[in-house]
Amino acid sequence: MPIQDAITFKQLRALTAVANHGSITAAAAQLGLTAPAVHTQLRGLEDNFQCQLLERLVGGGARLTPEGAELFEAFAGINARLATSIDRVRALQGGKNGVVVLGVVSTGKYFAPGLVASIRRTMPEIEILLRVGNRETIIEALQHSTIDLAIMGRPPRSPQVVPHVLGQHPHVLIAAADHPLAKRTQIGAREILAETFLAREEGSGTRIMMMRYLDRIGEGAPYRYTEMGTNETIKQAVLAGLGVALISQHTVAEELKSGRLVALPGEGLPIERKWYLLHRTDLNLTPVRANVVRRILEFDGSFLPSVTTGRTQEQITPGVWDAPRGSRGVRPAIRRETVRAGG
Repeated sequence: MPIQDAITFKQLRALTAVANHGSITAAAAQLGLTAPAVHTQLRGLEDNFQCQLLERLVGGGARLTPEGAELFEAFAGINARLATSIDRVRALQGGKNGVVVLGVVSTGKYFAPGLVASIRRTMPEIEILLRVGNRETIIEALQHSTIDLAIMGRPPRSPQVVPHVLGQHPHVLIAAADHPLAKRTQIGAREILAETFLAREEGSGTRIMMMRYLDRIGEGAPYRYTEMGTNETIKQAVLAGLGVALISQHTVAEELKSGRLVALPGEGLPIERKWYLLHRTDLNLTPVRANVVRRILEFDGSFLPSVTTGRTQEQITPGVWDAPRGSRGVRPAIRRETVRAGG
């Protein structure tokens, strides 16, 4: 029975050369060897398989036996696969091939698929795996290194990251087009606090921003909010007149353009934040990861939705509502009336 470990590439190359050139002499010339050296390789191969692999012809020629033809085809497949692997290794080294896991906060799901599609069109050999979750989930994924890159708002304190600004990320207070406040040009803090707010789940960056904003303008006054799990649910609830919501303008761009929703004016609105592309400082920035980072930055935020609302509103200094609780301008604790939506 043939011993697989005893088969060598030299033997298979010798067999292939004879099959391609029709004789041991011609094969030796092609391989840069002597005819006896080629004969030795072939004899070792035949001894291992205990069968004749070449049929010697009158006049010095040779052709493959059925057994030899089987080995010839197998080696041709090995060579083809090896050539492909060599190309793939070169592509990996050049950052043209590989897998990159991109984590995106829930608010970014409205533009992230289009961004991934754009990357694939220019880098078809790179596979981008998209992971979507709330802020807490994406930070946890960064901490455990289960994602390579992340797109989110305010960079986390832990783990340490390298952030790149992608573009502006405004947040607006939305209401249905027929809401009593929809036609107002300015709304006071008390009137805002009298509304029922529709909020994301705990761990959401948008929810954190909403609470800090209401803490700020209310100066300790209680407010009422209903918790809902997704931005889509919140949008539908606002359209149905169940309340108002402080939400990323990128999630409601189409509804604002169509007039189904309106952005309410008020103190410090819209809240200006930024989108960031980031990765851990200790991430091994392989060529493929570096190429994906570079490609995303080259888009210069063009993949972000248009955020024109038709209103002129006072804007606050970016980052004011991102201050940690207990810092200047943010009350660390207030009373709230809380209603959570079932389901």
